[in-house]
Amino acid sequence: MTEPPAFVYHLARAQEWRTRGDHEYRGSARDRRDGFLHFSTRDQIVESAARHRAGEHDLILICASTAGLGDALRWEPSRGGALFPHLYGVLPLRAVASASPLPVDDEGNHVFPELR
Repeated sequence: MTEPPAFVYHLARAQEWRTRGDHEYRGSARDRRDGFLHFSTRDQIVESAARHRAGEHDLILICASTAGLGDALRWEPSRGGALFPHLYGVLPLRAVASASPLPVDDEGNHVFPELR
């Protein structure tokens, strides 16, 4: 990877997002079990949602600044060898550029806003 993108994306269940601390989000039980928070790039997030959260309502799309994540953000091979961003540690809320509901259309597809 030549230069990391300015922003990465995480899908959080609304209930889990509501239980975040004042300054940080610790992720889902799966994230904690895996030892990192799963993120995707703008080009990966739609497929990630379809694969791992298909038809799930009540999701929050979190957009985080890669600069605000520092060295805890690592790029590791995953699906098909593509590099995916993994955050080893908590998500500092100061790095969150936006957190918005991710609706589902009548066919069960997530409706994404314009991504940064």
